Amino acid sequence: MKNIFITLTLFFSIWANSEDSKTVPRNIVFVGVDVSGSFLRSKHFDNSLKFLAKYIYLHLNGKDDLEVPHSLFVGPLGGAKANEAKTFYPIETFRGSDEGAIYNELQKIFPKKKENPFTDYNAFFKQVVSYVQNRKLVLKPLNIIMISDGAPDLPHLKGEKAYGAIDLSELEMLSRNVTIRLLYTNAVIGDSWQNKVKRRRIKIWTQDAVVMEKWKDPKNNLTDWIKSNVDFYPPAKIVN
Repeated sequence: MKNIFITLTLFFSIWANSEDSKTVPRNIVFVGVDVSGSFLRSKHFDNSLKFLAKYIYLHLNGKDDLEVPHSLFVGPLGGAKANEAKTFYPIETFRGSDEGAIYNELQKIFPKKKENPFTDYNAFFKQVVSYVQNRKLVLKPLNIIMISDGAPDLPHLKGEKAYGAIDLSELEMLSRNVTIRLLYTNAVIGDSWQNKVKRRRIKIWTQDAVVMEKWKDPKNNLTDWIKSNVDFYPPAKIVN
């Protein structure tokens, strides 16, 4: 009887540990899509929405160990005027949909005929902060994905000063693990984001549009390509 008790105790202990070890989604993902004229009319916009549809689908379904997000919010990077509030579409908008349905939804959210004159990165970051705080998601890993050429829309500031005006200070307070991923930029702008945007512990990863176009190359395993070229975690860097 004693041996049976010990055996049952060990069994339930192992079962409980295995349940605890199951991965619970923690990653918070915000996606901002640039619908300003410069990017909307570029040859990369349509491709970027097709990629984003696949990216969302693969992550929501955890394909090939891609990380399933705890929360997902998708919205525009700009507006009709500076500091305009944006609508963020939550994870339920896309969950349970196939790639085609997600792509159709993205086309509805970001119609090519509706152009926003402002690409306001600071207003976007402030709204991310507000959502994270209001939904009690503080301290969770935070990934911010921006589908954009990355050019700051600040008429009164040019060059290095424009990048210096990008304000990440409130994002710094949300989590020890914050990563910004700028996709569909170019080498010069990407370098400016990595080396001229002030930060203490936020990580910034940029990927050029010419590289992003390669996601559909049939020679590539898409999930491996995403892990290496989009979901890559760069080291933290202090920029004063």
